[in-house]
Amino acid sequence: MIRLALAALLIAAQALAAPAPYRLDTDRSVVGFTYSLAGNAGRGTMPVASADMVLDLANPGQSRVTVTLDASGARAGFFLATQAMKGPQGLDTARHPSITFRSTAITGTLGKARVEGLLTVRGTTRKVTLDAGLYRQRGTDAADLTRLTVLLTGQVDRHDFGVTGFPGLVGPMIGLRIVARIARYGE
Repeated sequence: MIRLALAALLIAAQALAAPAPYRLDTDRSVVGFTYSLAGNAGRGTMPVASADMVLDLANPGQSRVTVTLDASGARAGFFLATQAMKGPQGLDTARHPSITFRSTAITGTLGKARVEGLLTVRGTTRKVTLDAGLYRQRGTDAADLTRLTVLLTGQVDRHDFGVTGFPGLVGPMIGLRIVARIARYGE
């Protein structure tokens, strides 16, 4: 019986020891952002166009993530804010319909990591750092790491990306809260 348990642990450890590709469940994932509009808190969402994720659960530093957001599909809470955000003084989605993020380094543990990467908005690329946590999805078995939830949080200064419109109305800092539901390919 002990040999069987040790063999099961060894197989589980080997399954976690290599990077594995994961896919994003776009229907259950939310890219959310917050902003200040005339001193009031605003909230919005932006759809994910594509995601390429390879995760190494045993060694998070070997993981890599590339995500493309559909900026032209973003919503800022109400019509006028959405139109201003997408317009030429905002994200200028007519010329720059996508926002991309590519990780360059991941440090920490699965529960508390820092993800450094390159964020491109309006054709301008800057380094950003996000806080991340990786969790089992509610209702899954404790040993099931094939379906996970990733929580990413952080903030960016919109001015760093040339989004400088409406300076007396919209604050510079954009808060990010991304909840991504992912599943290992083949699951």
